[in-house]
Amino acid sequence: MLTDTLQQVVYKRTRPWRHRLDNGRARLFDAQQLSQAEQTPYETLFDDGLVKLRYYPPLTESAIPLSDGTVVPVSQTTQRTPLVLVAPLAVNMLIYDLFPQRSLVRYLRARGFELYMVDWGRPGRHHNHLSLSSYFADYLPKLLVQVRQHSGEQKLSLHGWSFGGLFSLCYAALGNDPDINNLVLIGAPTDYHRNGALGGQYRALSRRAKWIRKRTGLRIHDVPADLLRSPGWVNSLAFKLTNPIGSLQGYWSLMKNLHDRDFVASHATNGAFLDDMVAYPGGVIQDIIRYLWTDNVVAHGQLPMEGTDGHLNQVTANVLNITGANDPIVTPECSQAMKPLIRSKDKTFVTIDGGHMGILGSAAAQKQSWGRIAEWLIERD
Repeated sequence: MLTDTLQQVVYKRTRPWRHRLDNGRARLFDAQQLSQAEQTPYETLFDDGLVKLRYYPPLTESAIPLSDGTVVPVSQTTQRTPLVLVAPLAVNMLIYDLFPQRSLVRYLRARGFELYMVDWGRPGRHHNHLSLSSYFADYLPKLLVQVRQHSGEQKLSLHGWSFGGLFSLCYAALGNDPDINNLVLIGAPTDYHRNGALGGQYRALSRRAKWIRKRTGLRIHDVPADLLRSPGWVNSLAFKLTNPIGSLQGYWSLMKNLHDRDFVASHATNGAFLDDMVAYPGGVIQDIIRYLWTDNVVAHGQLPMEGTDGHLNQVTANVLNITGANDPIVTPECSQAMKPLIRSKDKTFVTIDGGHMGILGSAAAQKQSWGRIAEWLIERD
């Protein structure tokens, strides 16, 4: 009897620690089951084995909750101009649909937009020939044909975050598509040499690269693309190192909150994005080093490719540019450098709270920019 009582006491006293251990084990070994990401249904309209085009059909709910507790009624009116989300490279698509109450695709669909998304996929080593222009000058025109055929509409709006914003801007600058009505550019780089601390590093690299080029004739494109591929784990590490203290604080918070299953699930959901980034093809790295870091061509209105008459002065679409006050990857100064280069008569530049990821999918972005984006587009529909 005494033994049974002692066992009961020990069991009761150790329950919190066993609960923490179970949550820790689930976070380490079963994170996919904990993740709340990507719950919004979609259809795949195009898939060539690498690149995919998604379509998000109308929601079945009458309203959706947001992370701050507010409820957004699902619009019964469909906006006339379809909206295409152009993702950046190196990321998986979870960021657009991270939590049920903090899902950009779910929110935009609720506001009545016919919604499409470009998923650039997971390039392998056999994709190292792909360059920056492969995405905005080759793939994107074909995908927008698919969007127009599916939607029955000619005029489109593009929403691009990070490199997706650069691709959207460069596509419009090619001057071949007058039916791009609106560009929503989130953390989209323009002037890499005016980019805070990173800008100083790019300027130093540019001086060295130009010195080598002048004296030896050697260019980065002379280096085999296969040697320059940047694996997904490297990109994940580089992203986290832009805010190392924040990354460490995230893991420390996890340790302190292992008793809270909801917190652990939230950490696993964020980790599903941050810990599973995608490779950059070697050809893309060649272009980044030459066109963006060394020659900084976009800051001069030029496009990061050879043999084109495209120029930022051919951009006439309405532009909404959103930057993050605490973004070390694309600073407001870097992105807003496009302002004098584009010919758009209707252009709005806004800076909100947050870093590079936060300005797209955080609670602050949901509060400060999602509604603004929707209203801005609806006013121009």
